[in-house]
Amino acid sequence: MKRVVLIVLDSIGIGAMPDAELYGDSGANTLGHIAEAMPDFKIPNLEKLGLGMIDGVTNIKKIDSPMGSYGRLQEMSKGKDTITGHWEIAGLYTDVPFKTFEKFPEDFMESFEKAIGVKTLGNYAASGTKIIEDLGPEHEKTGKPIIYTSADSVFQIAANTAVIPLEKLYHICEVARKMLVGDMLVGRVIARPYVLKDGKRIRTSDRKDYSVSPSDMTVLDFVKEAGMTVYAIGKISDIFNGQGVTVSVHTDSNADGVNKIIEALNQDFEGLIFANLVDFDSKYGHRRDPIGYGKSIEDLDTMIPEILNSMKKDDLLILCADHGNDPAHAGWDHTREYVPVIIYGNEIKSGVNLGTRSSFADIGATISEILQVQSPKIGESFLKLVKLV
Repeated sequence: MKRVVLIVLDSIGIGAMPDAELYGDSGANTLGHIAEAMPDFKIPNLEKLGLGMIDGVTNIKKIDSPMGSYGRLQEMSKGKDTITGHWEIAGLYTDVPFKTFEKFPEDFMESFEKAIGVKTLGNYAASGTKIIEDLGPEHEKTGKPIIYTSADSVFQIAANTAVIPLEKLYHICEVARKMLVGDMLVGRVIARPYVLKDGKRIRTSDRKDYSVSPSDMTVLDFVKEAGMTVYAIGKISDIFNGQGVTVSVHTDSNADGVNKIIEALNQDFEGLIFANLVDFDSKYGHRRDPIGYGKSIEDLDTMIPEILNSMKKDDLLILCADHGNDPAHAGWDHTREYVPVIIYGNEIKSGVNLGTRSSFADIGATISEILQVQSPKIGESFLKLVKLV
């Protein structure tokens, strides 16, 4: 096998982890509650790959002879955010969760406003879609950017691009990133541009994440150092702050993300295609919309055959998630859940149940063994369990 296609189905958790109550997430089950809300839920291709066979998965059809092998992963790191999940997938353990705020200190905000030359609005935890409706009119009148956060370690800056042009919004985010260090360190600064169309405020696909750099080497670095390609699709490059990435392409939807994956598969290179499909999380999980979330999974399911048909004989596909975001749960934030892992390829056994693995990092360790590069510090490869002799 010369190439791994790793697709993160952002936030598709499959049940609360044993420590979920410490995070306020007892009873969370993203996929199970979506399927419960949609009695006619149709995802035949994911079922054929073995999704319903994973331990603990509920309300998803089980089949006798799945095409892929499968299991569930427990998060070792502390936290339930995007960076923590993706970094652990790539082989990094986060011992201390990134700092979160209900609001940012007044002295910091005063310094930030002085640095960007304008006062701000908001500065509280909120849903991104709600806060632009609540504060959008004042922002559009005064030109003051909207600042908000959440249970994640984020400093988010929203602006109407007709009021604050995109490049200026990005510059404001870069200023914030440089200032949010030390005791004020947060995982991500996020640009949240929107437009006003037909009286509605609609967030655009020009979101940009400014992450802290990984604390150590990841599987991305080791693949790159071996002279192979690390092809990042969606927000992957942002999450790793570009570290270990050789090619990066932007996406504006899940469908566009799948198209970019297929474009990458049609190219001739060895290494890692690493993609994140973010719509599940950003458009439906955070907005607590189980029906929209379910339909989005159904849409992805219809595209699975094209992904499989585009794979070369020595490609391997891994599907997983980075955390949960249960649309039936209180609030609008991520949930501490197990995540699925599905493995498929010509050289992979079908129907192997990997059970419950102790870390997301087992994915990074497996990729390292497949591509014969250095392994990250954590993670145990499951290749020997699923590889055909």
